[in-house]
Amino acid sequence: MTRVVLGKIAYGALSVAVVPAALAWWAMKADALVPLPTIPYPWGGWVLVAIGVPLIVAGASALIIHGRGLPMNPYPPPVYVTRAIYRFTPHPIYVGFGMVCFGAAMLWESPGGLWLVAPATSLAMAALVLGYERHDLRRRFGHQNIAKPLVSLPPDSPEQPTRWHRASIYILVLIPWSAAFEAVYRLGIPSDAVSAHFPLERDWPVMEWTEAVYGSVYVFVLATPLVVTTQRALRHLALTGLIATAVVTLVYLTVPVVAPPRPFEPRTILGHALMIERAMSHTVAAFPSFHVIWSLIVAEAWASRSRAWGVAGWTWAALIIVSCITTGMHALVDIAAAIVAFAVLREYRRVWRLMLRAAERVANSWREWRWGPVRVINYGAYAGLGAAAGFWVGNSLAGPTVFWPLVFIHVCGLVASAAWAQQLEGSPKLARPFGYYGGAIGGAIGAVIAGTVSGNTTMLLALIAMEGPWLQGIGRLRCLVQGCCHGARAPADAGIRYLEPRSRVAAIADLAGVPVYPTPLYSILTNVVIGVLLIRLWSLHASFGIIAGVYLLSNGIARFVEESYRGEPQTPVIGGLRLYQWVALLSVTAGAWLTTISSGTAPGLSLHFDSRMLLAGALYGLLAGAAMAIDFPASSRRFARLAPP
Repeated sequence: MTRVVLGKIAYGALSVAVVPAALAWWAMKADALVPLPTIPYPWGGWVLVAIGVPLIVAGASALIIHGRGLPMNPYPPPVYVTRAIYRFTPHPIYVGFGMVCFGAAMLWESPGGLWLVAPATSLAMAALVLGYERHDLRRRFGHQNIAKPLVSLPPDSPEQPTRWHRASIYILVLIPWSAAFEAVYRLGIPSDAVSAHFPLERDWPVMEWTEAVYGSVYVFVLATPLVVTTQRALRHLALTGLIATAVVTLVYLTVPVVAPPRPFEPRTILGHALMIERAMSHTVAAFPSFHVIWSLIVAEAWASRSRAWGVAGWTWAALIIVSCITTGMHALVDIAAAIVAFAVLREYRRVWRLMLRAAERVANSWREWRWGPVRVINYGAYAGLGAAAGFWVGNSLAGPTVFWPLVFIHVCGLVASAAWAQQLEGSPKLARPFGYYGGAIGGAIGAVIAGTVSGNTTMLLALIAMEGPWLQGIGRLRCLVQGCCHGARAPADAGIRYLEPRSRVAAIADLAGVPVYPTPLYSILTNVVIGVLLIRLWSLHASFGIIAGVYLLSNGIARFVEESYRGEPQTPVIGGLRLYQWVALLSVTAGAWLTTISSGTAPGLSLHFDSRMLLAGALYGLLAGAAMAIDFPASSRRFARLAPP
């Protein structure tokens, strides 16, 4: 009992005092390294704080009164709460705290708080929900007993939407989209921006009266949740809109294409209205055009009601698309890219099924060749390709001056990945495993040693960060075939099946033929996103500390969620979290600290290639591939076998 009381006191102090103080310190330290504009509207900050604090208080009070416990993850309330504020939202404390973080950053005009600390904190809270709380609630109360709050996406049902279903679209879809668009606008025009206009477009006239059509997109979108007549169609609208917001915002942040509006002299009321709208767009957030994407999304939703409504919706969307040109607000390439994006995003279910099918094919593509006591397994090719790609990325960005330090770092990473995994996961069935975190720690130690000699430790850490997503992303294809990092049991439509008996899924977890979550696929997708963001940071001459820190932050947050869906029986569970979730938390902490270190900036995307670097990368890839493909299946010696014979 004393231990529990002390634990609650410590956790309460951590939540109420230590974490907020640490976030404030982090924001202050990062301000100098985040050269981005703040939002000069203190009233906006006060509004966020004024909404966020009552949400926190209401959530904590409901858990204490109705849950008969405290708002503490390690000591959760024994009663599942669906009353008070929890009738409307399942996570009022996290939503409120996120709003307070953004509001405080706006009030103190802190660029580090606004663009780094508040987004990272919000993502971390989402990861805690998806990677722990969601599973914990289902385990304690049963999946069937988890109630949906009033503010939630509608189910996949042909029934009529409720008023709360319709309201939820505005709250959960349109407000996040508006916030994402506003954030991109506030970032301003990037220094390396490229115009999307073709030369032939620049002299086209601006038709002022078509602003009435162009501006009608807001009415079109806002009216649509009231027009749709089935929960299924409303859900499709919501999911397509959310996916479009995430994907297109990523494009806005990483592709420096802008569409400067064609100049004209306003002569009418609509012309002046068009000038006001131009001032609100800043020429950014144009490629691909969200006007076009949202018009097509809502036109499809209208078509779900009836043929007549569909004709009206598609006609309205077509007129808006034409007005994007006649108002001079967009370039042809903006519109073309938006139409392509919509064609792909609207098929998100089919795209995901194709990904699952491809992952399952790779997972069951095991091939091996025997020469006497020696066996070569085909999945080593993925490991070798990933290792070579990582080596080439680091060396091409930094040039020949860091060639030998990077060679040393990569050797340290390979050795440490084997030692780490052998210590944690080695077994009589599997004598030579490899672990990502072991490689990351070994590479970091190598960077510290090499940096001590050369005086550029943070730069070396940043180069490892630039390599990491591509090395790990390609290497996850090996994980699919070998069966390492595999998922736990999954619903049939959400998992992939392993049929290869020598895979870890069958040999160790006894899950052959059972649908399991495609966790290596999750990792591949998140690594692509992280890799693209890091390339953009490097091209914008971000500080080395920011690059290395953002990698550790984003990788740790993603890994925390991914790990909760994994099902390797040999991974220890400590304090309710899998071991690698604890390591992911350490990764997030180390990443936050690195973003406060100032020690040089990236030189931009001027790539350097030479024969020595290409040859060394190929040799390193062969070494890594051989280490993860060649074994002696009949031997019982340590490190002799990669998989069962």
